[in-house]
Amino acid sequence: MGKIQTRLGDGFMVEMTEAEVRQDLEDGTNDAADRASVPPLTQDELDHLYDIFASPYKVVGVERGKEVCLSYDSANTKIKRAQISASKIQSLQVLERALGADSLELAHIDYSFKPVKPIVTFEKPIMEQAVLLTIPPLLYGAMPNMALYSQPDGPSPNPADLLPKGKIKEARESQEQSMEYLIDDIVHVGEEMYKSGSDGLNLDTTASAGDAEFLASLKAVEILKKKYPKMAIQMGMAAEFVLGMHGELYYDDVRLAGLYPHDQVKVAMKAGVDVFGPAVNIVTQESLPWNVARSTTWTKACSEASDIPIHACLGMGVGGVPLNLTPPIDALSRASKAHVEICRLDGL
Repeated sequence: MGKIQTRLGDGFMVEMTEAEVRQDLEDGTNDAADRASVPPLTQDELDHLYDIFASPYKVVGVERGKEVCLSYDSANTKIKRAQISASKIQSLQVLERALGADSLELAHIDYSFKPVKPIVTFEKPIMEQAVLLTIPPLLYGAMPNMALYSQPDGPSPNPADLLPKGKIKEARESQEQSMEYLIDDIVHVGEEMYKSGSDGLNLDTTASAGDAEFLASLKAVEILKKKYPKMAIQMGMAAEFVLGMHGELYYDDVRLAGLYPHDQVKVAMKAGVDVFGPAVNIVTQESLPWNVARSTTWTKACSEASDIPIHACLGMGVGGVPLNLTPPIDALSRASKAHVEICRLDGL
């Protein structure tokens, strides 16, 4: 049997037989289906994924006419990561004019709402000038990152210190306290940047600290959309599964702990989110065929359940893309093509 070159989830290059690739594709979709109680991929879809991974070309792409638009998190800081010395506005112009970005995002290098709040007054004139010098939609983005509100970095007692002591009630109260701080910061930053001309707000890596962070983000979206109905809000998730760090939090009578993407998007829509980004974390010891089949299974279910555009999170360690700071293009292009064509996405 022929050999197919692919990678593991950590980016390490491996060779697999045709039978091994087909088996991993089947195992990956079944793993996702079993965990989230969603349908596995059909045989035609598995065959299509096989063709993508069996392609001899280093870079693959979607068929003409099936292209999607791209959105980005922390966009201007990626230029700095490439060791290019440029201002925030210059970085946005490079993304737009040299790299053809469909949308743009202004961001602080310390990419969370808590550190942005005290310096938002310095971000406002940059946004005001950036919207005059660029054409695509320009969002302001940051992570909710509720863990920053716990001691020693924040005012709330640290749940990680309380839980080992059996202080479950106190740990939950601490998270509820942090929620209020986070809601205030998201709303404040969102308001200030929207008044400065931004087209909207991007909440990136939402629910990284579990169900309490997810609830705080949903409530902040509610407040902003009620006050500014035309503000575009994009929400990208941290993982395929909302961790029950609190365990007893509900939004609109839906328990948040344990939600998978097809249910995450439903509460996001109720809150007023305009674009939703499901995220599926990579399993580093499994192959990319296994990871991509798993990710597309959940993302397809999310897309089918959604009435708003879906921009699946694909990048370092999510969406079947290896956990590398600069993802290899053979892996990134295959994961992108697979998600767009299997999940009928609106964007990436």
